[in-house]
Amino acid sequence: MSLFSSRIDVRQPLNKQTIVITGASSGIGRATAIELAQYGCKLVLAARSKEALDEVVDVCDRLGAKSIAIVTDVTDPDAVKELAKDACTFGKCIDVWINIAGIGLLGEFSAVPLEAHTQVIQTNLMGYIHGAYAAMPYFKKQRYGTLINMNSAGAYVAMPYSVAYTASKFGARGYAEALRTEMIDFPDIHICDVYAGFVDTPGPVHAGNYTGKKLKPIPPVIPTTKVASEIVGLVQNPRDSVVIGSTAFMAKIGQSLSPKITRFGLLKFMQHYFKNAECEPVTNGTIFEPGDKRTDYKIAGGYASKKITKSRAKLAGIASLAATGAFLIVRKLL
Repeated sequence: MSLFSSRIDVRQPLNKQTIVITGASSGIGRATAIELAQYGCKLVLAARSKEALDEVVDVCDRLGAKSIAIVTDVTDPDAVKELAKDACTFGKCIDVWINIAGIGLLGEFSAVPLEAHTQVIQTNLMGYIHGAYAAMPYFKKQRYGTLINMNSAGAYVAMPYSVAYTASKFGARGYAEALRTEMIDFPDIHICDVYAGFVDTPGPVHAGNYTGKKLKPIPPVIPTTKVASEIVGLVQNPRDSVVIGSTAFMAKIGQSLSPKITRFGLLKFMQHYFKNAECEPVTNGTIFEPGDKRTDYKIAGGYASKKITKSRAKLAGIASLAATGAFLIVRKLL
């Protein structure tokens, strides 16, 4: 019997685990909470909106979980530290910490207020670091634990008109990879990353939008519940990373094979989109304040069910063509 096969699995059964989820009020966070609730977990649900959290807790408890809501702004390290403390008091330990809280931002770089750039990085990057910093002492003391970071294809491909968001996602990938390396001597502490393409969440409504155009994800759009299922899979069987959706896969391949062609394709993709999109007022979205009841309670944004028109299919194909072109060029050179 090998050394690895003789190791004892120190994890508790899923129905006995205490799991913290940030960004649990809507979208992927809410979907993940509801998915896990069906296993009877102890759930610690965190977000900025108490009303939305209380509603999610009620849903999860009716599904068989034991849940609590803790209002938390992940940009505040002391608040996140208190979240971890309260979670351990509630569940007697922390088995899993899932970083999902995040915000989007779109607009020409110099047209976006500097404080908006800063807030996105504080939320999407520092919020994840705050979560890891709060959870890791408990994991090390227990000598086990799973940290899951919700990332995106934006961690591999630099999106034009989305500088701060891209910086936060690249940074989140780097922080996770560095922390994973540090944990080599702790084989039962797992750092897991989820890289997804466009997901059907209320994200476009929540995003800071300085383009003057209506934001919509471009098909193929991944159902929120599919991402939640992948996250639950990582809770049960941790691994370094999962890539969800053809968009994320093609973006990663295109960037590695030919960054220049990929950048060109993405620029044309965005320019074409802005030229044809409906007009909308500039808005901060929920960057600085949580959304209202109507938007916070939603799991899905309602985009996955929409038909793919010829125009939108053309948009979706530009980036894929860039990646495919890069692959063919490199293959020819080889």
